[in-house]
Amino acid sequence: MSTVDSAARRLRVPPRLRWPLGFLLAAIVVYVFYEYSLPNLDEGIQAWVQRWLPLISVNEALVWAMCALGLNIVVGYAGLLDLGYVAFWAIGGYTAGWLMSTFFFQQNIHFFGSVAEGVRGIHINFWTVLVAGAALCALFGVIIGAPTLRLRSDYLALVTLGFGEIIPQVFTNGENIGGFNLSNGTKGIVPIDPIKVGDTVLGPFDLTAKFAIFAILTAIVLFVSLRLRVGRLGRAWLAIREDELAASAMGVPLMRTKLSAYAIGAISGGFGGVAFATHVNGVLPDRFNFSISIILLAMVVLGGMGNVWGVLIGALLLAWFNSTGLPRGGEAFNDTFGTSINFPANNFLIFGAALVLMMLFKREGFLPESRTKLVLREPERTEVESLGAELEEQAPELEEALDVERESRP
Repeated sequence: MSTVDSAARRLRVPPRLRWPLGFLLAAIVVYVFYEYSLPNLDEGIQAWVQRWLPLISVNEALVWAMCALGLNIVVGYAGLLDLGYVAFWAIGGYTAGWLMSTFFFQQNIHFFGSVAEGVRGIHINFWTVLVAGAALCALFGVIIGAPTLRLRSDYLALVTLGFGEIIPQVFTNGENIGGFNLSNGTKGIVPIDPIKVGDTVLGPFDLTAKFAIFAILTAIVLFVSLRLRVGRLGRAWLAIREDELAASAMGVPLMRTKLSAYAIGAISGGFGGVAFATHVNGVLPDRFNFSISIILLAMVVLGGMGNVWGVLIGALLLAWFNSTGLPRGGEAFNDTFGTSINFPANNFLIFGAALVLMMLFKREGFLPESRTKLVLREPERTEVESLGAELEEQAPELEEALDVERESRP
């Protein structure tokens, strides 16, 4: 019996590895299912899967997850309310448009791209563009954050909201900026060069290969988020989130620490923007509106601010619900009850109601961070504790009154 128990203890997975191994296992299962199992299943089952869980929606959900994890660094770790995160998503997307298309047809630059050498434009390998998009977003994160992060709470949210509106508008109206075409205006930049892996060029229907790439990118963002969380920088972010004044008194450099959160969070937005551009095979300015920032914030709040795995699950669920679950569920509801309700048109009504219910009954999110859960679920004071606290607050006044009474005695 002792031998069996010792073997079971050796095989037991450490708690810190359970979620990473679960994500790895889930990614492998999804890849194997769509690549090998689904084509061999009954046509009815294939139709049901393609209707309720198409792989293209899964890939898009991973892109949302990358950006939500980046926003979690800003909001969940550092406690900086950012309402303009879509700006980094847009910058990453347009970086792919500039470096992976014929947009700058005056140039003829090729660097391990996926198109023929004779095609004009800038054609750089997808993996290099990922780095370029992340670096450009980090730079803009510092540029945007430097003048704004001196503000706090509501004022910071308003200023980031302004930047989140300005940058997409620049791309929307960037067809002629002093005679220079920056973004091709409302026409956008299409098409984007396909992804090249080794000698293989992925076509528009190579969804399982794209799933593997997006899952790897999401895993990288997860790994960085988790490592930063337990490091010195992560502890400094948490200190600022809990009490900025106390953190400053303990020697935490506020401005530099906040800028690092903004820049690192922006890198994830750059990853998501480049991946999204290749996912939809183009960059269109109407895809980067303010609602994206709100949806990303809802993913962080509903999943559990500060908890990486909670944000991941919240992002995947909300992205699937917004793209597939709500339209298909609405169709099923209308078919069952004979109604004609346009459920996708009411998605923000449904999201708003969900947020209200979460704030009422589960404010910390689906998978809350332990510290946030303790703060939000702190038990209310009993009458005795409240009376004791009031007496403690009044103690200095009582002592002063007693001293005055003693001095007045003969």
